[in-house]
Amino acid sequence: MHTGAPDHDHGHDPILNPSTWGGAVRLLAGSAAFWALAAALLHQAAPSGETFPRLLVFTECVGLTMTLAILLMKSSSPFWRLEPVVRGVLLALVALAGGYIAGHAIAILLLGEPMRLFGQGPEGLVPIVVATLVAGLGLHYFATREQLSSEAAARSEAQRLASESHLRLLHSQLEPHMLFNTLANLRSLVRDDPDAAERMIDQLITYLRASLAASRVPWTTLGAEFAQLRAYLDIMATRMGPRLQWRLDLPAALESAAIAPMLLQPLVENAMKHGVEPQVGVGRIEVCARETGDGIEISVCDSGPGLAPQPHPAPAPGRPGPAGYGLQHVRERLQALYGAAGSLVLQPAQPTGTRAVVRFPRMDPAP
Repeated sequence: MHTGAPDHDHGHDPILNPSTWGGAVRLLAGSAAFWALAAALLHQAAPSGETFPRLLVFTECVGLTMTLAILLMKSSSPFWRLEPVVRGVLLALVALAGGYIAGHAIAILLLGEPMRLFGQGPEGLVPIVVATLVAGLGLHYFATREQLSSEAAARSEAQRLASESHLRLLHSQLEPHMLFNTLANLRSLVRDDPDAAERMIDQLITYLRASLAASRVPWTTLGAEFAQLRAYLDIMATRMGPRLQWRLDLPAALESAAIAPMLLQPLVENAMKHGVEPQVGVGRIEVCARETGDGIEISVCDSGPGLAPQPHPAPAPGRPGPAGYGLQHVRERLQALYGAAGSLVLQPAQPTGTRAVVRFPRMDPAP
């Protein structure tokens, strides 16, 4: 079963994607201004060849028709299955032929002139020259934007793959440490409290099954992520006894929301290591999710000693700061997956402790 977020196959520039209506409208408005400028320059170069109003009508009709043809083609999934060279040739043919024929016909209708594709005399070449000139400039613009968009998508994908590889490496380093401690605790429980040992074995099976599933998929659901956190905290509560209290709060409406697997685990482990374990007496961890106007916000709070003073300047991008490699890795994953829309912020909790707040846009699993 696929539990990923909605797929983004092509890595298009959003401005060039007709499914982004705001971007399409902006592109058409910019195209109209560009075609008007092209008509003005052409009229200045050959003022006796054509009246400016008529030239402007032909230029706008042909240019905007070409733009619409390109946008419609780029919105078609079969178009993106073609080879890049074939896509370029197809765009050129449709833009030149379709843009000229359809745009020319529209201009003739608007001007109320007899229908014909080619005018008589030298002035009849003007629409062809305009169409060819504008088509060449327009196609060059689209090709440049598509190349830049593809390169940006490739860099983003490489960053995401590196981040996921780092996740698996980090997970392979953290899981044996937690597993050995749990097995050592189990050894004593088998002798002293068999019922507690049986419960811990069940919790450990749940945790390991969820961890294995998380390592095989790029996305999971918040419901599955919280189930894994519950198994982890159950194990830690069995080990620590009454020293650990914990609470998970996940609204039912958010259970199906998509999230990168193991994104919250380092935050809970950090709260356990730096918040609860050094504390004398009872420690508490709370993980709460809520929906905001911008997406989803998840907070991980502990009742520990709080944030240590940070007299040094902030670390350079890509380098771990005082929060350690686990939190830095969460930041890198958020950046790779969500860009500027994903963030991790550490705040003081009240009355004591630390509050890690993760924010990212909501995405539901694809059907």
